[in-house]
Amino acid sequence: MTANVLLLQGDLTQEAADAIVNAANERMLGGGGVDGAIHRAAGPALLEACRAIPEVRPGVRCPTGEARITRGFELRARHVIHTVGPVYRGSNRDAEQLASAFRSSLELAVGHSLQSIAFPAVSCGVYGYPIRDAAAIAAAVVRDKAWDLDEIRFVLSSDEVLDIWTQAFA
Repeated sequence: MTANVLLLQGDLTQEAADAIVNAANERMLGGGGVDGAIHRAAGPALLEACRAIPEVRPGVRCPTGEARITRGFELRARHVIHTVGPVYRGSNRDAEQLASAFRSSLELAVGHSLQSIAFPAVSCGVYGYPIRDAAAIAAAVVRDKAWDLDEIRFVLSSDEVLDIWTQAFA
């Protein structure tokens, strides 16, 4: 089965999907950008659910390139998949970690028998990842295998970002 891929401009926090993906930090305790917006929209129970995830080392609940899942609480999405993309430094490792963040999120969705997932442009905000490069990595991960999901959405913040992602998926 190959998932239907949708590219949209909109507000990720308003998506009615089985899961939305949070571009989180390793602490998983909220932050700015998409992370802050998701925490505000989900309500305070999301922060408590994140605090309940055990640290794998001091201050780290979700290492870069990995993903964790919580309930969605007050969101329209039933779950939040928290993933940590790399802070862009221009190395090959950045691309590997970003691909791993997308892949880990998809694997977690499949592992929880979810049917739809909605992503933001992970690492493209304050983490500084070049949007064209991130879009190409996301497209490659999605095409890498037939994901057992009905739908994979990318909900992007502006028409400009949507155009770049549309080119990468064309």
